[in-house]
Amino acid sequence: MKAKVYFSRTITPEKVLELYRLVGKELPGKVAVKVHSGEKGNQNFLRPDFWKNIIESVGGTVVECNTAYDGARNTTSKHLKLLDEHGWNRYFPVDLLDAEGPDLELPIPNGKVIRKNYVGKDIVHYDSMLVLSHFKGHPMGGYGGALKQLSIGVGSSYGKAYIHGAGDPKQIWTADHDSFLEAMADAAGSVVDFFHGNLVYINVMKNMSVDCDCCAVAEDPCIADIGILASTDPIAIDQACIDLVYACTDPGKPHLLERIESRNGVHTIEAAAALGYGTREYELVEVE
Repeated sequence: MKAKVYFSRTITPEKVLELYRLVGKELPGKVAVKVHSGEKGNQNFLRPDFWKNIIESVGGTVVECNTAYDGARNTTSKHLKLLDEHGWNRYFPVDLLDAEGPDLELPIPNGKVIRKNYVGKDIVHYDSMLVLSHFKGHPMGGYGGALKQLSIGVGSSYGKAYIHGAGDPKQIWTADHDSFLEAMADAAGSVVDFFHGNLVYINVMKNMSVDCDCCAVAEDPCIADIGILASTDPIAIDQACIDLVYACTDPGKPHLLERIESRNGVHTIEAAAALGYGTREYELVEVE
């Protein structure tokens, strides 16, 4: 059965909220809103002002986790300072899920590469999750979208290293590459299971650099903005974004596709689909 993915070429805070409502899924209880807080110095991440309407609409708490590499977000004190500098707590309550240990260990009984996932323990305070993703390239994953937000994004600092290392944090930058991509798919599925499917995903195809928002020094966007997508299926929404890049006629397309293809980015989608918590088959419902 095809998943529904709602799509608009209009990129505004109001359109984000409209597409969320079209998805038609009420997020129950206390809602965690996963954002990318943006590395210090990054010019491309989507700011709190852009997400304000949708976050306020669901009454959500902005959640993040510490990074596993040097920078302005790898310790709780530095990350909290940067969340303040970037204005996230100007409008919303903010929860750094792994601010204090120990991590929560989520089981992955059918994982292809990893059988457990380490996430910030504060995730237990939430009943559902709204996953707000900035779709763009990524230095290691090829692209970043909903699946990356669910896996690396929700992973604790240790959990990020565990996924990158395909189960061995000591191999954070040296693990077999496809195994890393498969570990991302494994980890993402554990978060879907944790929330019993009570998640909605929004991907915004704007400011699309080949680099991630985790890069302090990132290339400027190489391709024109494409639009906003919303779905209850993290695999379908990422696949739709990839397909929209291939379908566009922007002269910058080859540069972004080289990043995605050279890192075998679609393999994360393939691995996630094989695990069965979503589908690559979708109906794109375009909204003016």
